[in-house]
Amino acid sequence: MTIDEQLALLRRGTAEIISEEDLAAKLRSGRPLRIKLGVDPTVAHVTLGWAVVLRKLRDFQRLGHTAVLIIGDFTAMIGDPSGKSKTRPQLSREEIETNVAAVSKQVFKILDPERTEIVYNRDWLGALTLEDFVKIAAQTTVARIMERDDFTKRWNEHRAIGLHEILYPLCQGYDSVAVRSDTELGGTDQKFNNLVGRDLQGHYGQEPQTVMLCPLLVGTDGAEKMSQSLGNYISVVDEPNEMYGKTMSIPDHLLTNWFELCTDVPMAEATEIIVADPYRAKRRLAAEITTIYHSEADARSASDYFDSVFAKRELPSEVEEAAVPTELLAEGSVALAQLVASLGLAKSNGAARQLIQQGAVSLDGDKVGDPFARLEPGDLDGRLLRVGRHQFRKLFLPR
Repeated sequence: MTIDEQLALLRRGTAEIISEEDLAAKLRSGRPLRIKLGVDPTVAHVTLGWAVVLRKLRDFQRLGHTAVLIIGDFTAMIGDPSGKSKTRPQLSREEIETNVAAVSKQVFKILDPERTEIVYNRDWLGALTLEDFVKIAAQTTVARIMERDDFTKRWNEHRAIGLHEILYPLCQGYDSVAVRSDTELGGTDQKFNNLVGRDLQGHYGQEPQTVMLCPLLVGTDGAEKMSQSLGNYISVVDEPNEMYGKTMSIPDHLLTNWFELCTDVPMAEATEIIVADPYRAKRRLAAEITTIYHSEADARSASDYFDSVFAKRELPSEVEEAAVPTELLAEGSVALAQLVASLGLAKSNGAARQLIQQGAVSLDGDKVGDPFARLEPGDLDGRLLRVGRHQFRKLFLPR
């Protein structure tokens, strides 16, 4: 590829490049570049939101460059404060190790293992002495750190800012020094952290990295950033039927964004399909995503399953069984909203009540309209609970 063709490939699905001229110069050098992406294993699933930057990392690999994936097993103990309105709870070492094991396997559904270095930032951050860290901290100011929108907002609202959170950008920035990064990838919420990396590299005599920022993928709810805590996510290890069905549930206004960030379909082609027939476009999107993480055969099978279960309103041949939680049975009658939330079919009791009110919850095909409905245990045993279009549970009482 020419430099212009390479830039066109890399430009797709990005919100900002700092700077494109510097990136072009690095590409012209002809040497394999070291492309950094840091991920904190605060959760155990790689979602399609994470996959946006992982897929961009894969684009660099296709051009002959090396992906340097930093597993933030040290920084995860702090918790990235980017975009957070309050201090994040600190994870235990055991939680981090569990998540590291899961995430390390899932990334290779996207990345080429032959062109990937996986490193752990505990190896260098954990080895720093207090004297080392004081020298690093001397390269920035409190005023610079407080330029962050999230910190400024919390300060103005008299919300706590942990001192450890202020150290987070310095830790992430030093990662760039440790791996000698040429380019760092991240979401748009990582801009501040990535620019700190440029500053620290300059201090240590390295050529500052270029920064490539990708948009944040909106989740299946059509409103919030994709997040496991909100339940509006698709995992790259979701089963084909679930992956296809969840994609079919997204609102139409997300189609253009998802085609651009989640697939390789040329945007001119995607736009043409979306304008002509949004439903057909959504079927194409669901098939593309399922094929990427599984196979064409799995995508075809998932499409057939979707038609039989949802389009034709048939029930699935196999349904996961779920015991009614004993703590709910202790109250005598069971609040349906609590049951839906406790089974993980809604993110909270309030969200479950909202789903019931919208007519999205049924028992044996009969919709329940009362958000405060309570049922006797005997009325739940053996019944099919359906939430939304694609979540089913066969209920039973614990013996």
